[in-house]
Amino acid sequence: MHGAGNAIVVLDLRGTRLRVAAEEARAVAADPHSRFDQLMVLHDALTPGTDAFLRIYNTDGSESGACGNGTRCVAYAMLDDPAMARPVDSGQLTLETKAGLVQVRRVAERSFTVDMGRPHLKWDEIPLAEPFPDTRRIELQIGPIDAPVLHSPAAVSMGNPHAVFFVEDDPDGYDLARIGPMLEGHPIFPERANISIAQVIGRDGIKLRVWERGAGLTLACGTAACAAVVAASRLRMIGRQASVALPGGVLSIEWRADDHVLMTGPVFLEGEGTFAPEIFPDGAV
Repeated sequence: MHGAGNAIVVLDLRGTRLRVAAEEARAVAADPHSRFDQLMVLHDALTPGTDAFLRIYNTDGSESGACGNGTRCVAYAMLDDPAMARPVDSGQLTLETKAGLVQVRRVAERSFTVDMGRPHLKWDEIPLAEPFPDTRRIELQIGPIDAPVLHSPAAVSMGNPHAVFFVEDDPDGYDLARIGPMLEGHPIFPERANISIAQVIGRDGIKLRVWERGAGLTLACGTAACAAVVAASRLRMIGRQASVALPGGVLSIEWRADDHVLMTGPVFLEGEGTFAPEIFPDGAV
């Protein structure tokens, strides 16, 4: 599946005790038939009142705390796919991840709104390796000290850390495939970070490109879109609601007065199948 271009594989392991190992996630990502940006794995619910527990894997096998585009895909799979669905009273689900509870509801046949929760804005919650009293701009740059290519990003966590560099020109003009890996593992980010380049277009529009932590250059990233709107709003560059244009599509983001960030976007089903045993490392399955 994909959500605004973000390649997603949904794997339902409810009713079993199976767990996906890091090497298995890497093997699935390496196969061209099942390549993904995020692997969303459903497990039986752990907390009463929730519909499932969700583990999220990046292409390098590491786990992520949140993936808004993938959560929409999971909701579609749970609500519409006869092979996967469980009885659900309405078009709304509550999913649990390592970052907390996530609410998702259907707003059209293949469009869903995800409540991504509250952004984390304090330096030690993002987290950063050293104190920054104001995370709207942190001291970080790339390039010559007197003429940096990028500098002073906003830092935000939406369940995973983000650094958002705001630029006045087109984000496509920056070599994010080179810059991204250099900054993802910068010492200022003890848990690594998603790296975004954002251009504000008017009071309700942002153009965004993203290097995702553990996944690389992607066509879309829902948490990055949320982080960009929160960061731009804190800097008074926009209001609290904007359309975010990513290479793979457009997401609508609203930072509500109650501090929750809502993301609305589409879901596309590309195909279904089974994993071929030979793609896995010896002894992995």
